[in-house]
Formats: sequence, structure tokens, C-alpha cells
Amino acid sequence: MKRYILAITGASGSIFGVRLLEELLKVAEVHLAVSSNTFPIIKDETGIDWSADTENKIRKHFKTKRLFFYEDKFMEAPIASGSFKTDGMLVVPCSMKTLAGIANGYANNLIERAADVIIKEGRPMLLSPREMPFSAIHLENMLKLARLGVKIAPPIPAFYHKPKNLDDMVSFIVGKILDSFNIEHELFKRWGA
Repeated sequence: MKRYILAITGASGSIFGVRLLEELLKVAEVHLAVSSNTFPIIKDETGIDWSADTENKIRKHFKTKRLFFYEDKFMEAPIASGSFKTDGMLVVPCSMKTLAGIANGYANNLIERAADVIIKEGRPMLLSPREMPFSAIHLENMLKLARLGVKIAPPIPAFYHKPKNLDDMVSFIVGKILDSFNIEHELFKRWGA
């Protein structure tokens, strides 16, 4: 079974991270790290409150033994080590603070450290930066990471699949992210299908 790291950071768009987690758990073991300032955003955007008793609430919500949760300050977590084998890491959504930390090897918290490990080990990585408009600093950080092989996938919708509601749009974005990791899904109708 595949094993992925998923990080959800403090940017609007946590709905994409939560939906991606649901999809990844169908096919893989997932090691989840959520930045501490993200819980109010998750609650505001999805109605899900994971702010207290977080690990138990997350396990209860997803009802699976393939999910492992780590607080972003827990630097001793397995995902902080290159000897912990994974099939890659996704940061969805990725705040500009996290993007800057990853791009500059800052590794100030578990998410940034895990990303640093993924890059140094040459494993697949995808960041979904959630900001608009991008400043030159944001773009330079994205370019630096893209040159290292990190996939940069902002959550940009498309309309050829004729979305009828917000869920259709979220499904499209999450489906495109899954496509970037060659993970099969049926979240949206493909062009020409």
C-alpha cells in the first residue's frame, strides 16, 4: 500500500485538503500534519471542528486505521526523518509562509521539516499555493521549488466539466491534484470522455 504525507496549512482552501484526505485514505496510508493556526479555518470553511482532542476527532471522522496525525510542533514524528519511506508529500492548501519556509530550507516546524526531507530524498512533492495575486517573492519561491522538481498546483478551477455546484469544483481541483500523483479517481468528467 502506498504511503503519503499530507499537510494542511493556514490558508483559505482547507476544504481541498480535507477532501484530498478523504480520497487518499481510499487507496493509501496517510500521515497528516496540520499547522496549528489552521483549525479555525477548517471549522469556518467546512464546519468540522478539530481544534480540541484533535487526533481522536480526526480518527472518528474518517473511521480508518490508515490515518496518522501529528501536531506541527512534534519534530520527533516519523515524517521528520529520511529513513521513514513515503511515496511523496502534498501540501494542500499551502500558505505563503509555508511556501517560503520550504523554498528556503527553514524547517521551523514539522511540515517544513517533512518537506525538507522529501526534497533531500528526491521524493515526489506537490504544493497547492493559496493566495491571489502572487507577489514576485511568492513567484520566486515557487520557481525555486519547481526547478527542484516540486509540482506547483494552485487550486484553479476549470469549467469544461460543467460544474453544477461548489462540490463539483472542489472535486475537480482534488482530482487534478490526484492526477499529479497518478492516483486513480472518478471525481470529474475528463475532457473528451
